[in-house]
Amino acid sequence: MAAISASQVKELRERTGLGMMECKKALTEAGGDIEVAIENLRKSSGLKAAKKADRTAAEGTVVTRVAEDGSYGVMVEINSETDFVARDDNFKAFADKIVDAFFAARSEDVTAVMAGALETAREQLVQKIGENIGVRRSVVVEAGEGGLVGEYVHGGRIGVLTVLKGGNAEVAKDVAMHVAAISPAVARPEDMPQDQLDKEKEIILAQPDMAGKPEQIAEKMVQGRLKKYLAENSLTEQPFVKNPDQSVAEFVKAAGGEVLGFTRFEVGEGIEKAEVDFAKEVMEQAKRS
Repeated sequence: MAAISASQVKELRERTGLGMMECKKALTEAGGDIEVAIENLRKSSGLKAAKKADRTAAEGTVVTRVAEDGSYGVMVEINSETDFVARDDNFKAFADKIVDAFFAARSEDVTAVMAGALETAREQLVQKIGENIGVRRSVVVEAGEGGLVGEYVHGGRIGVLTVLKGGNAEVAKDVAMHVAAISPAVARPEDMPQDQLDKEKEIILAQPDMAGKPEQIAEKMVQGRLKKYLAENSLTEQPFVKNPDQSVAEFVKAAGGEVLGFTRFEVGEGIEKAEVDFAKEVMEQAKRS
């Protein structure tokens, strides 16, 4: 079995807050798989959900457009290699042109929308800036009858589209802002996938304080903890960021609305970033010159 690296131990420590030796032991038992190590630690020590890995390769921006009547909205992620380019005016202008095209097409088909003039514009920008630039993904969100779409973009890096039934644009934007900040897993408790609930139940049953409990008592404890898990991870049940004394559902209801759903994009999420030793890179270039 491959040796456990210091970087693996460091990442597990950062994500769990546990000690170095405990993290190293967990990684060894998990064969170096960080996600498996986290799951095992949750079972053995009652560890709460760990932080998400902060390893994103792509830089860039997320842009949104919503129809004036709130009937639909689009969101697009456009990537560059560095954050420096993501702040470049030429890149920003390109991003605006892209989202306008997706909005006009009311489509999330990247290949189809980018065909022709937009692809040519992308290639020209790549030549001008000297970095690879790509349109990674797009989504179209429809409000439906009696609904409206809200939008919020934080720092160009996190974008959210929300869907409410009733309410108003300002409320929809506030809910989108909450989603950007808190990143709930689902909109409502009933939206949580069953396989995720099954996995959480397995973790709860494996925790030390469940050992030896009669079946009926154990089941009551499991249900109580699952209810808490759903409340913590469902948008409607979370304390509203602007007023923690009320839930998001209560905030929206007070404005005559109801939360139906949301979509959240974060630049580079799910893409692993290769670590670069810039000092070493510069030294090697100096040697070759």
